[in-house]
Amino acid sequence: MTGPLILGGGPAGAAAAIMLGRAGAKPTLLEAQRETGDALCGGFLSWRTLQSLETLGVSSTELGGHAVARLRLFSGNRVAEARLPAGAVGVSRRRLDSVLLEHAIREGANVERGVTAKALEVDGSLRLGDGAALKPESLFIATGKHDLRGLGRDREDMPTLGLRVRLGPNAALTNLVSDGIELHLFDGGYAGLVLQEDGSANLCLAVRKSALTAAEGEPLALLHALAAQHPQLGERLAFMGDAPSVDAIAAVPYGWIARDTVPGRFRLGDQAACIPSLAGEGNGLALASGILAAKAWGEGGRGAAQGFQTGFARAAARPVGLAKAVWHCAEAPQVAPLLIMATRFAPSLARLIADLTRIRH
Repeated sequence: MTGPLILGGGPAGAAAAIMLGRAGAKPTLLEAQRETGDALCGGFLSWRTLQSLETLGVSSTELGGHAVARLRLFSGNRVAEARLPAGAVGVSRRRLDSVLLEHAIREGANVERGVTAKALEVDGSLRLGDGAALKPESLFIATGKHDLRGLGRDREDMPTLGLRVRLGPNAALTNLVSDGIELHLFDGGYAGLVLQEDGSANLCLAVRKSALTAAEGEPLALLHALAAQHPQLGERLAFMGDAPSVDAIAAVPYGWIARDTVPGRFRLGDQAACIPSLAGEGNGLALASGILAAKAWGEGGRGAAQGFQTGFARAAARPVGLAKAVWHCAEAPQVAPLLIMATRFAPSLARLIADLTRIRH
C-alpha cells in the first residue's frame, strides 16, 4: 500500500485527510463506525479551533452551533464568570465529524467505513478486524482515546474515568446555560457543560475511579450523588431525563504526550497529546496535529514523521502542562474555592489561562 493510510475519522484524521487530499496524495481513511456517532467529549470549539477549521475550508456558518462567549466556574455555592478571549462555539461531534469527512471526500480522500484496525504488528503491518493485513508506507494514527494494540500509551497512575450524558434539549436549560461554557468543580473531579446546535447540552465529567467505586460502579448512581451534593450541578442534571444513556471510558491518560515515533508513523489527536478536557482544547489539538502532520508529510514524506512528532510535542507542552496543573488544582477541595475567588476578582487571569491553553501552529 503506497498512499497514506489514516486510522480514525474524528477531527484529527479528517483534518489530515483534507490536507493530504488537497495536496493530491489520495489518502485512504478507515473509520470503524458505519455511521458518524457522537464522541464522548469534544463539544467545544475555541477561537483558535475555529481558525484551524477555516484553514480546512470549514466555516463556523457551515457548522452552525451555539455561540459561546463566557466561562462560568462553580464550586460549592460559589460562582465566578469571565469573558473568553474571543468567541467560541458549542457543536456536537456528530455534526463536526460529519462536516469534516464530507470535506475530506470532496478533496479526494477515500473514506471506508465499518473497517476496524485491531493491532499494529512489530514489522509495521496493520491487522484489521476481518483478518486482513496492510503494510502502509505512511500511517496516520488518529484513534482518539482508544489505543491501537501494539501502540498503547502509558496509562500508569491514570485513575481518571470519563463520563458523558446528554441533557435536554429544553428551553429552560438553554436559558440557564445561555452563552456560557460551565465548569463544575468538586472533590476528585469536574464536569464541563456546553450547549450545542440542537439546543441540547453535552455534559462531560472527569472523575477519579474511586468516586465510581463509591457509587457501586454505577455511573448513573454517581451522577445522582453529585447532583445531591452540588445543587447547581444538580439543577443541570435534572434535564437528563428519566432513562439517560451514560457513556464511559476508563483510564484516560490526561497529560500524556508522544515525543518520538518511527519513519512513516504519525500520531495525531489524543494519540499525540491528551489534554485534560477542562481546557476545552481537545478538538483544537486534534485539528492542529492533522494539519501539521499532513504538511510535514507533503514536505518530507514518511521520513518527516519524527520531526513532526518532536515539533508537535514542543507545541503541545505548554497548553497540556498548564491544563494539567489547573486540573489538579480544580479537583482539590481546598484549592477550588481559590480559583473561584481569583476568577471573580481578576477575570483577566482566567482569560489569560484560557488563551495559554490553546495550541499554536
